[in-house]
Order: sequence, then structure tokens, then C-alpha cells
Amino acid sequence: MNAVDILLPYYGEEELMRQSVLSIKAQHRTDWRLIVLDDAYPHAQPQAWFNSLCDPRIYYERNTENLGANRNFQKALNLAQAPVVVMMGADDIMLPTYLDEVLGLLASHPEATVIQPGVRVIDGEGLPVSSLADTVKSLVRPSSDRPVTLAGEQMAASLLHAGWHYFPSLAWRLEKIRKFGFRPEYDVVQDLALLMDIAASGGSMVVASKNVVFSYRRHAASDSSVRAVDGRRFDEERRFFREQADRFAGMGWHRASRAARLHWTSRLHAVSLLLRSLPRPTIARTRVLGRHALT
Repeated sequence: MNAVDILLPYYGEEELMRQSVLSIKAQHRTDWRLIVLDDAYPHAQPQAWFNSLCDPRIYYERNTENLGANRNFQKALNLAQAPVVVMMGADDIMLPTYLDEVLGLLASHPEATVIQPGVRVIDGEGLPVSSLADTVKSLVRPSSDRPVTLAGEQMAASLLHAGWHYFPSLAWRLEKIRKFGFRPEYDVVQDLALLMDIAASGGSMVVASKNVVFSYRRHAASDSSVRAVDGRRFDEERRFFREQADRFAGMGWHRASRAARLHWTSRLHAVSLLLRSLPRPTIARTRVLGRHALT
């Protein structure tokens, strides 16, 4: 059996997806399997390109209909078999030592459920970029020359204050992630919801930011960026934070409950988008962003 299954739910620019796949093939470790689930992206038929790679480690399937992000994620997870899984974005880049890093950390931290390695942020052209969100993440993320382990309420409160993780870069133990899966009611915060389930069940997260081994692509065409602009992201986030606040209050995790009720970085994100929209404001967008910033 392979050491890791890399799951690549695909819906987007084909050229960026190819770059992602080639970065996987360039890994120093070779004991991986790649599962690509094409969510019926229009005007793209990458089957021939995958066939040309002639790599038996790569499995490609095109859905007969568009499932949406959450259902496609869950379908990919259901196909996983290796003890470790990575749910990679179809526009992100693994540096050649990514698998060395995360599999090494899982081996040295047998108690860990999930690994957050070092990440750099790039734009649509592959150039380094830093948004307000990324600056905040870098300030609040646990930082040390050595790996830091978070668990229980500490893990929940830290992530709820500021979702500083980068979902596509995370490496998970399959038995743990499959236990919970992705909640069907979420399409944007499903990764944070999964991390909350892990924290609440006694799991832990190792943060190792020193060695940068992954490039996370942030650009306007991404699903979360589109949803943020039209307000769907914030509607979902409000529901999620209310649920988590009640959940952790019931568990007696008052720091985590307060963090969920405050969700200050989520509010800050709404304020930043509101300020950015001032040159061309719309009533609907102003209402959505203003409501999220204040509630």
C-alpha cells in the first residue's frame, strides 16, 4: 500500500491543475497515489493529458454531473485507502520535500491527527503575495523553531479566533478524517468544521512552520473568493460560528465558545471587503458585509 493518497477534487483552470499534478510527480518520495475527481468543469477535458503521463499511480475520473465542492470532497475521501491523505487544491503547488516533511512529522508525532506544514502564498502567476488575511494568519499562527502540538480546547479556540490553517496543505490520518467526513451543510468552512470535530473528539494538530514545503495559491477566481464577494461565505460562516459557540459552551470549553462568538478575523475580512467595495458600492453587498461585520 502507498504511504499517502493525494486527493485532488478538480474544478477550475486546467493549466493550474496541470502544474499541481506535476508538482506531485516531482516529489522526492514516490510512494503516493493521486486521485483526481473532475467535477464536470465545462470546456475542459484533461483525460488525454492524464493518459499521456503514463503513470499508474494516477487515477482520474470525471463526474457525470457537477457535485459541488463538499460532495466532491467527500467522494474523494471515500476513495482513499492509504493511512495518510492530503486534500490538495487543484491550483496549489507541493514543493519537492512536502511529503518528506509531513510524513516525517506524522512518524515523529504518532499522537497527531493532522499536520500543518510551512506554507507560502502565491498569486495566479505563481508570484509571492500577502493579503490582509495572510498577514493576520502569520501573526496569530503558533510559531516556533520546533513543531507545536495543539489539542482540545486550545486547538479549537486558536483556530476559531483566526482560521490560520491552509486546508490544501494539511496531511491527515485517514482513520480520523474518515470518522467525521465533511458536513454536507457546508461548502466553504467544511475544513474548519472538520478540525473542530477533531479537536472536540480529543485529536491534535502539529504545526511546523519553519520549513516551507507548500505553495498555496490565492486568486480571485477561487471558490471561496467568489463566495466572499457575493456574501455566501459570510452567511455560512455566521451559521457555523453560532453552532460552534453553542457546542463548546455545552462542553464547558468557554474559551473556544467565546472565540466562536467573537470570530474577529472573519469580521475583519468582511470589513476589508466592504472598504474595498467603496468605489463601486452596491446596496446588497454593503448590507451583507456590514451585517457580518457587526453580528
